[in-house]
Amino acid sequence: MPLAKALELAQEYDLDLVEVAATARPPVCKLMDYGKFKYESAMKAREARKNQAHTVIKEMKLRPKIDPHDYDTKKGHVVRFLKQGDKVKITIMFRGREQSRPELGYRLLQRLAEDVQDLGFVESNPKQDGRNMIMVLGPHKKKTEAMAEAREAQAARKAERQGGTAAEEHAEEPAEA
Repeated sequence: MPLAKALELAQEYDLDLVEVAATARPPVCKLMDYGKFKYESAMKAREARKNQAHTVIKEMKLRPKIDPHDYDTKKGHVVRFLKQGDKVKITIMFRGREQSRPELGYRLLQRLAEDVQDLGFVESNPKQDGRNMIMVLGPHKKKTEAMAEAREAQAARKAERQGGTAAEEHAEEPAEA
């Protein structure tokens, strides 16, 4: 339809005439509320950014002669990182004579990998890098899944707290016989 008629139609319905495909012959236009369209597209972009997951590599440093309690603490951190959906880079630092015994570091990394195999997998096998031995663990579940689970758990805890206060109030009321 001619441009003048399209503009007249847009004014009649109090809408905007927006060019959708400028390269097409003839150019394609659409009648729409442009302000509303821009607002909705901005909201969609914001929602997409909110749900977007940033891949983070967390690092945990160990020594070959680590105390069992320290190992458990470090393993707990690795478990937490994997549950959050992050990758974990495990670094064993060798000093002095320890460098002549890389098998100690290798065994420690294998033990850690076995301990967390239900949460993650070995993404890159242990390899010697100068004074350090490095291994990367990847989570079984994606970051977005972990974020969704965390939100659900948080909502459940909040509902439980609010439900718990109501139950406490009823418990304090004297029972009539």
